[in-house]
Amino acid sequence: MAAIGGVSSLSAQESTSGYSFLNIPSSSHAYALGGVNTALIDSDVMLVDQNPALLGPEIGMQAAVSYMHYLGSGNFGGAKFGMYAGEHGAWSAGIRYLNYGSFDGYLSDGTSTGSFTPADFVFEGSYSHDITSRLRGGVSYRMIYSTYERYTAFAMAVDLGINYYNEEKDLSFSAVLTNMGGQVKRFHDEYNRLPFDIRLGYMQTIGNSPFQISINAWNLTKWRLPYYSHDKNDPDKNLEKKANFFSDLFRHLVFGLQYAPTEKFYIGLGYNYKTRTDMSAYQRNFLSGFSLGAGIRVKSFGVGLSYAMPHKSASTLMLNLNWNIFE
Repeated sequence: MAAIGGVSSLSAQESTSGYSFLNIPSSSHAYALGGVNTALIDSDVMLVDQNPALLGPEIGMQAAVSYMHYLGSGNFGGAKFGMYAGEHGAWSAGIRYLNYGSFDGYLSDGTSTGSFTPADFVFEGSYSHDITSRLRGGVSYRMIYSTYERYTAFAMAVDLGINYYNEEKDLSFSAVLTNMGGQVKRFHDEYNRLPFDIRLGYMQTIGNSPFQISINAWNLTKWRLPYYSHDKNDPDKNLEKKANFFSDLFRHLVFGLQYAPTEKFYIGLGYNYKTRTDMSAYQRNFLSGFSLGAGIRVKSFGVGLSYAMPHKSASTLMLNLNWNIFE
């Protein structure tokens, strides 16, 4: 299991949870806007990972796939199918998969046990329903299976979300309780927590312009989020712990700016201060914390592409494809 710890360290101060991969978005649209966006209004079934209340009958009948070359030799992928359930409801089902590349296994005496590929699987289903003409609620249920060499684990989780959307003002507010649940089967003796979180989201069009801004708050189960900074001018100096009011505040916030002149096209830019400061221990570069993406829809087909650099020496590129079988 020591080899897996090396993979986990790439998350750079991400979480004390053993399931931080659940925070990786399946939607390239959300990834472009900082990786966390619970209030993004778009008829994309992949957004249900951010907030089950973003799912609605407007998706029609839709199938979507997502792929991202993750850190190192890892690969992240997902597939979803969703459709309306009457005039005021919708449901979806899907799978997510993350492997961390190939590792060489050894016993404590140095005997080789061959190579193995640790992986996590998430099987999930979601349902949403309109409470009023502007208010919608949703729930997601997940089964999480992990296999790391000869060790396996199983966990279950539930998301509860709500969204308020004023179409006339193009104004969206959301609140989500995510990853509520626990580990049913442990890898060995240690219990790994799920990354339970409370998230709030806001997104609105700026006046009559084609621009929208978004602000999302996450990691709201705890206020203090200290990080460790590396002095690039003195590589031998110990890492310095950083913690103050404004640092904690902005490490809870993710900012996004979107240009969407039509419903068929968007360009998104995101800034995640937590990701940027997490990289302080690794001599971050200029792009750390920023993300960029675009999407276009032609008839019933949509394509989305986004780029981010969650680690100083590794960038990620996410591709989404979706097909409206019936609208």
